[in-house]
Amino acid sequence: MGGCGGFPAEVTYLELCSSKCTYEPKHAPKPYWGLIGFQQGQLPVSHLDVLCSMVPINVFKKLICVLVVILVALTVCLWRETRRSYYDPLKTRNDDLQGHRSLEKWNLGKSQGLFHEAAVELGQIPNMWLGNQNKAKASTSATAEKSKKAAIGKVWDKDSSSRNLVPWLQKVRKNYMAMNKYNVTYNGKKHAKLSPEKLLCQLRDRVNVTMIQRSDGPFGTSEWQQYLPETSFSETVGQLGHCAVVSSAGSLKSSHLGQEIDSHDAVLRFNGAPVRGFQDDVGQKTTIRLVNSQLVTVEEQKFLKESLYNTGILIVWDPAPYHAEIDEWYRKPDYKFFESYKAYRRTYPEQPFYILNPKMQWQLWDILQENSLENIQPNPPSSGMLGIILMMTLCDQVDVYEFLPSKRQTDICHYYQKFHDYACTMGAYHPLMFEKNVVKHINQGTDEDIYTHGKVTLPGFRKVHC
Repeated sequence: MGGCGGFPAEVTYLELCSSKCTYEPKHAPKPYWGLIGFQQGQLPVSHLDVLCSMVPINVFKKLICVLVVILVALTVCLWRETRRSYYDPLKTRNDDLQGHRSLEKWNLGKSQGLFHEAAVELGQIPNMWLGNQNKAKASTSATAEKSKKAAIGKVWDKDSSSRNLVPWLQKVRKNYMAMNKYNVTYNGKKHAKLSPEKLLCQLRDRVNVTMIQRSDGPFGTSEWQQYLPETSFSETVGQLGHCAVVSSAGSLKSSHLGQEIDSHDAVLRFNGAPVRGFQDDVGQKTTIRLVNSQLVTVEEQKFLKESLYNTGILIVWDPAPYHAEIDEWYRKPDYKFFESYKAYRRTYPEQPFYILNPKMQWQLWDILQENSLENIQPNPPSSGMLGIILMMTLCDQVDVYEFLPSKRQTDICHYYQKFHDYACTMGAYHPLMFEKNVVKHINQGTDEDIYTHGKVTLPGFRKVHC
């Protein structure tokens, strides 16, 4: 193997091309069109003379250097592109206010970091850099503020109307209007354009929130004396300070509002909305739970057994005919819940459980109709709206969560279920859309609070001066 005549079957082509020896194959080589099929750095000896004549060693070395430079350049470009794409989400989340704040902090931090690095390396701070930094800061702040205002503009519009409903929901609304199950004959004012202050005075003066008492008509019998609570509702609750009304909306999911909700003096929840397993989003404190008569009747066994109905003060409400007297409603309730109520009181005699006077619902409905630009559904207000007015009667200030939808708005009806229905946001049976218009009008909080937290801040009626 030491001489030119002793080549092995395969040799390194760089070594052969750099050799002063020549090799004469016994057979003329076949035309060579490439290196495909051979190991890197090796060629059959029969093709060596062709390669040596095609690729001088100096040219080959230059080619290798060029390829290395190109490879390094591509690597640097790829690294820079990867870094830029990593921060792209921060630059594009214009629909999230928190995203804007994060972006602003990131941009300023990056600029300051580069600035200080340059100062350390160069030992000086160019005046031009100072001017550019201030301009960049102002530009970033202006962009964030502009995007913030655009996002906040997406909160609930207090002038929403039935034109905002999808076609099928408009049909459902028209059917309820024609049905008029509760014989509504409204002859009052319409299209009132009251200020928030005057509307608050209307609600305070015209909606009388009371519970059924032992002196109320058919409830004055000896039979009912053992079931209705001895202590009045106002005595049981007392005067409350800062209160929270927690809706059951699906947009509460992943809200992380639990700690804020629990910081209130009192918390109102609705129907079967659970807290166990959802504490991070909705908190765990329950002072009052407002339930409808359908739940008490249709799900009586569940109502009697589940522990969540043994926490706080219970209040049940049932739809009544339009401005009907208690006797008429008692003879024909919407749901025959009275026996279920008695069964609960026998099982848990120490649990405070009250029946909401049905006159309140239609007093509230009249105000909703008077302050709407069109006819609203002739059905009682929702549990949510009843609960809001109830807490405004009891508290100095009321924070309402996700009655007006936040940036987390979803068609999922309840945070503890997976049922989707657009009507849960816009309303079908209840005049929910018009309730939200009124709540938005009297809101004393900011649109940013609605957008980020779904929070509306309302004054208690004790704080309303008319």
